[in-house]
Amino acid sequence: MSYSQFDIESIQTKFNITLIEKVSKFGEVPEISYSDYLAETLRFNTPIALAINSEKSRSEMIIAPILLELKRLYPEKVSLFSGKDFNVDIEKGLTGYCHFLISRSPEQLFITSPVITVVEAKNENIEAGLGQCMAEMIASQIFNQQKGKQVNQIFGAVTTGSNWKFMQLTGTTIEVDLNEYFLNQVGKILGILSLGLN
Repeated sequence: MSYSQFDIESIQTKFNITLIEKVSKFGEVPEISYSDYLAETLRFNTPIALAINSEKSRSEMIIAPILLELKRLYPEKVSLFSGKDFNVDIEKGLTGYCHFLISRSPEQLFITSPVITVVEAKNENIEAGLGQCMAEMIASQIFNQQKGKQVNQIFGAVTTGSNWKFMQLTGTTIEVDLNEYFLNQVGKILGILSLGLN
């Protein structure tokens, strides 16, 4: 089994997870100012990515620039990984690669604890990625524990690039924000992505 084989129901039963659906869970998170460079990059890239309309084009042209902006804003606090194997617990099926991992560490050569956020890219269907992202969040929690780093909250996002849905894992509870956040809210998206850095 790998991350991509998990759905929400299997997450609940296999890991005894309580799911809480919450409207506007992250609605009050303040926006973060971002660079003119990111604004211009997205203005240029987004129409191309949406026209190509593949998971890869959205990942490379929309999602990666937003996550790199987080690295630019917090150079000494953040490491960012893309498409890296994250094999945490083979017996539990927590293996495979994650589209994007964010760690609260400046170390960029290898994934170090604490992993605080996972971002799963999907071409169009966000709902289909929720179980996979939840599995990656649980793996991040276990990884941090294995490395002796206790992190109270792990954040997750499933995104098409233009639409973003966020979750938070605390203990054995995952809260899912029923709201979606959109590309015209880049400051808000960056604000939510930076929650685990404080």
